[in-house]
Amino acid sequence: MKLSDVMEELASKGNPATKKTHLRHGAPEPIFGVKIGDLKPIQKKLKGQQDLAYELYATGNSDAMYLAGLIVDGSKMTRKLLDRWVASASWNMIAGFTVPWAAAEHPQAIAIARKWIDSKRELTATAGWATLSSVVSTRPDAELPIDELSGLLDRVLKTLNSSANLVRYVMHNYVICCGTYVAPLADKALATAGKLGVVEVDMGNTDCKVPDAASYILKCRKGAAVAPKRKTTRC
Repeated sequence: MKLSDVMEELASKGNPATKKTHLRHGAPEPIFGVKIGDLKPIQKKLKGQQDLAYELYATGNSDAMYLAGLIVDGSKMTRKLLDRWVASASWNMIAGFTVPWAAAEHPQAIAIARKWIDSKRELTATAGWATLSSVVSTRPDAELPIDELSGLLDRVLKTLNSSANLVRYVMHNYVICCGTYVAPLADKALATAGKLGVVEVDMGNTDCKVPDAASYILKCRKGAAVAPKRKTTRC
């Protein structure tokens, strides 16, 4: 399919209620408001079309950008292109999901994320912490720099409360992911969650809530030491 064909199909699947919800969550125009479920059949048709993914993201249309994240292979992207993607992420759904999905597949994902979490731009830092969460949730523990990731748990404990609103949410999720999926960090992450206590995040005009990290980790483990690694964090 050509870009024009995909954009026409996305436009035809736009849902006013979904668009209204996304706008309430901070999405800017242009956006059609396509339901995630309606993107899945398109995703299957476009899987593996790397260049088309790049074209979709470059449109600036939120639905197209999200779809790009579903079909792109992040391991084939350059760091320069990933930096462009994160710089043009226009709201949390793109910065917190689309960009991290791609970045987490890159061989230098940890280094990329470390650079992004130091950014003063809220959405870039958000993408950085979300990338770290995706990495620890999917990669075998043997491939992870455990000492470095442990240090980042310390950083969360020291800096979460002084961090930007959206960043607090993804830092909190990083603790959850470490405690849920990384055996060498499971106890430390659970202890960190307990020390953090209630994390305050302004979720805007939505019904979204921030879960208690410690309780959520134990729930996800389902009685095991850690939960099985995920195949992907894409959804």
